[in-house]
Amino acid sequence: IMPYLTFIDDQKIENIVREVLQKGSNAKKWNKKQFYKNAIDPFSILFEMSSFSIDFDTWFANEKIRQAQKTLSNCVGSFHQNILGSLDGWEQLNVGGIIDVVSHERKIIAEIKNKHNTLKASDQCVMYEKLHDMVMTKGHIYKDYVAYYVEIIPKKPERYDLLFTPPKNLTGSKCHPNPLIRKIDGYSFYTLATGGIDDALYQLFSVLPEVFEKISPDYRILKTDVVKDIFRKTYLDS
Repeated sequence: IMPYLTFIDDQKIENIVREVLQKGSNAKKWNKKQFYKNAIDPFSILFEMSSFSIDFDTWFANEKIRQAQKTLSNCVGSFHQNILGSLDGWEQLNVGGIIDVVSHERKIIAEIKNKHNTLKASDQCVMYEKLHDMVMTKGHIYKDYVAYYVEIIPKKPERYDLLFTPPKNLTGSKCHPNPLIRKIDGYSFYTLATGGIDDALYQLFSVLPEVFEKISPDYRILKTDVVKDIFRKTYLDS
């Protein structure tokens, strides 16, 4: 039996996917207390009902789906951390830490964000400073490692591996360029993390429907070609 992928064990990917699917299933379940956890703007409700010509029940159903999608989106970010941290030579670190994955063999650390706009500019500066302290402080466990700020979904379908120089909070000037502190797109980082498999991220994406169906027939996906076209527009069609 052929493995799903050459760069990660079948059981690992099944366990990681199963965890995300379970969290997604839990997010769909109605929980009144959780629904109102974040304050809902009643003015927006009125404007949405009027602008979209919908009644309250339709708005309410859409809002439940939106909140569930937001929860699942956060889980997808963790999905990439889990996958990358399960590759040979890589280790996933504790949730809530400054960095997400490390390869001691290759002297690389990485903070992984699911989208290019996950962190606002001021937070990127704080991230830079934390990474700087790690790779530049004498005696630190990650001294002289290369630190990557990873944007799994880039703003444009382009490959980049650049010096990470976000603007400073107060002055607006950019953080000092440091060859050990870099920003990279998700497609390129998967290539890097797998030791040079150019289309590793696409391979992972392509095999997921098979993994879903293996775990449970309920998760069978239809019209995967349409989703593959979106993948190409996100990563490949420049």
